[in-house]
Amino acid sequence: MSVLQRKIPPFIYKRSNLTLLVVFTSVFALLFINIYKPFESPQWYPITQFEYFLYSSLIILTGVLVVVISRIIMFYYTKKRTITYLEYIIWVIGEIFFMSLFYTLYSYTLDETRNFLEVYRSSFINTSLILLLPYIITILFLSWKENSHRVKQLEKELEQGDSSNPLLADILTFRDEKGELLLSIKKDSLLYLEAADNYVSVWYLSRSGVNKYLIRNTLREMEEHFAHTGIVRCHRSFMVNLDQVKIAKRTRNGIVLDLGTDKVPDIPVSHTYADRIAQWFITI
Repeated sequence: MSVLQRKIPPFIYKRSNLTLLVVFTSVFALLFINIYKPFESPQWYPITQFEYFLYSSLIILTGVLVVVISRIIMFYYTKKRTITYLEYIIWVIGEIFFMSLFYTLYSYTLDETRNFLEVYRSSFINTSLILLLPYIITILFLSWKENSHRVKQLEKELEQGDSSNPLLADILTFRDEKGELLLSIKKDSLLYLEAADNYVSVWYLSRSGVNKYLIRNTLREMEEHFAHTGIVRCHRSFMVNLDQVKIAKRTRNGIVLDLGTDKVPDIPVSHTYADRIAQWFITI
């Protein structure tokens, strides 16, 4: 299926977003005609700048009624069926056509000596600018807003660990000291965490092997965040995913944990956390 045959996102024809588009387009058109002065509009009336502003505002807002009517029709039309990108483009071209026709008829009635097609050509170009620029800006803004909402919703679900969703139940989230979500990992892919000054190195397994991701935060914060998850503190500088531990052994330097993965060093266990680790082995 080509892009033009795909359905447009529902947020584009949501009532509040349609209202935002109409209002922004009206303001943009008003500023456009008063700054750029298209359609040879200063020649319409021998009036002052302020009077020109009032007249042009009335004309622009009257022309924008085309957009208002069009978007009302779109709102009710999309209640019954969604439209494709191609249909949306045709719809916008139709708005430009009728709005250009309105401005052409208005301009032509003021000076019937001008060529009608020439006036319409000029009106079509300027109307395209009046509509397409705010349309593009609004759609980009709404897309950004929608994506931000989805990201926040996903962050919330990940943070809560929604057990009803098997895709999120075993996802571990990692945030920096400002609370910004930087990394999400399946629990069975996490190996261990290592303190590095004001940063924490997150060691995990991926398709390419063992990888590291550096996050500005502290192990103390990580310890509180991962309480009751099986990601436990075992040393002043280390936290370990107990599900990844294959062997716990005593050496002359103390207890170490072997994760059974190539290129992953043994993780030391300090006396402070030895009982916790021993209790885990006893439990399983």
